[in-house]
Amino acid sequence: MASRTDPPPLPPARYYREEFTAEETAVLSRFFTNTTEPVFALINLPEVVKGALFARYSRTTRSLRRLFLDEFHHAPELGIAHLAEAQDDGEAVGLARAEGLYERIFAEYGDDSVAQLGAAHLACEQASNLLTKVLERGRLASYLEQSTRYLRFDRRLGGRYRYFVPPEVAASPLTPLYEAALDGLFGTYSGLVDRLEAHYRRRHPPSEGEGDAAYRASVQARAYDDLRGLLPAATISHLGIHASGQAYEALLLRMRAHPLAEARDYAGRMLTELRRVIPAFLRRVDRPDRGGEWTRYLALTAAEMESLAAGLDEVPEDRPEVTLVDWDPEAEAKVAAAALYPYTNLPDDQLLRYARSLPPAEVARLIATYAGDRGNRRHRPGRGMERTDYRFDLLCDYGIFRDLQRHRILTIDWQRLGTAHGFVVPQGVAEAGLEREWLGAMAAAAECHGALAASLGPDVAQYAVPFAYRIRFCVQLNAREAFHLLELRTQPGGHPGYRRVCAEMHRLIATQAGHHAIAAAMCFVDAGDGGLGRLAGEQRAARRRSKADSEN
Repeated sequence: MASRTDPPPLPPARYYREEFTAEETAVLSRFFTNTTEPVFALINLPEVVKGALFARYSRTTRSLRRLFLDEFHHAPELGIAHLAEAQDDGEAVGLARAEGLYERIFAEYGDDSVAQLGAAHLACEQASNLLTKVLERGRLASYLEQSTRYLRFDRRLGGRYRYFVPPEVAASPLTPLYEAALDGLFGTYSGLVDRLEAHYRRRHPPSEGEGDAAYRASVQARAYDDLRGLLPAATISHLGIHASGQAYEALLLRMRAHPLAEARDYAGRMLTELRRVIPAFLRRVDRPDRGGEWTRYLALTAAEMESLAAGLDEVPEDRPEVTLVDWDPEAEAKVAAAALYPYTNLPDDQLLRYARSLPPAEVARLIATYAGDRGNRRHRPGRGMERTDYRFDLLCDYGIFRDLQRHRILTIDWQRLGTAHGFVVPQGVAEAGLEREWLGAMAAAAECHGALAASLGPDVAQYAVPFAYRIRFCVQLNAREAFHLLELRTQPGGHPGYRRVCAEMHRLIATQAGHHAIAAAMCFVDAGDGGLGRLAGEQRAARRRSKADSEN
């Protein structure tokens, strides 16, 4: 058998280099990262100008740099030309005039995708955890939320614990009850932190060679993981968002139709700030004939569905924490056929007939080959794994829901947070002898929730419910996304709660669905005991910091 040899090196690819005059090059250098290569970035221009330039780009044979010189740089309505000699920042471009150009392009092309061409970074602070779930619902955006495992949440802000008082509560006589209940939750959290850390130090004493900082951070993370169950849904968080104008528009329309005053008020604040940076992309949001009609549609549909659901004469049946409710019995044959598809010239249905004719062992070999020799969990197989999907019904604590909800590619929907499904007591809390305090805090929160629900309705009552209470939600995902979710969320450094849930999802794919080959390819699912799960990661981070310090 001939040994494999690397092919001889090839010469670099050749690209046409467009010629510009010295004057043109000087202009382009201020707005593009280079003037000679086929790949470059746009700089020092407002988002609306970039969006208009890309929109026009789709309808011309000229290069982007030539298009900029011919139609944008000297366009009197933009006022860009003078920036070639003096420029402080992109805002020097006449934004109002640039928006007019964008409006004309949008009207001419009539395509919502034009609104994908401008984006903005938005910082959202002091948002309740209920609101962060609304903010993170969209798929086509990037989010980064404040973690509950690296911060002590008993640090006060402005002299009070970090929770939101919704306008509905503030305008009612229930404010004292609400504040007393939430102060009690945070007070319990504060009183248990040091005791739970001491428990984990006794249970997992440091080993020889473990750095003090890494060990201390790991113990704290484990304690914070357990105690986050005491945090109410009103707990405020910080959230960073990067999204296109189109994604922001969809988000704001949902928020304007939301039943909670916090979401509606926050939508107005977001719109005000976004209009400072990408105003032309958000013109329709509050127009009565556009965004107004859309918002009414969303609100009316939700109200009518609430009315229909209220008429259901059903009670919840008992279910385990994780239930696999739907899967395809032919999934592995379909995945095998889809895996072969890009490597053949055969029709999809012919490949499926072929895969169906194969013995199970050969189907498994095809799937294993398609998954390949995976060096780490980031080595994921291709889109053939998207040929089948799974639908799970989950009844987990709200903390687990918060973590899984942020996976944007899968389909996820959830019910209201309440107290009817009970709550969890973390194993560490019970082992440390802290269960009595935990139960007392949960009971006080349930009493507050009941009073709020009776007076202000179930939506507002959610604010008082701690993360330890269970919420029902469904997750539907294809097998390729399952690789990402289940392998990431079962790593030893993860929260014990979602590690348990995702390990069970993986087990059900193998045993209940019978998709053994697909499950086996998810070879980085780790269902073992995480111990001080963050320790290895903290030690790696400490080594990187030490190396960086020695090199500087």
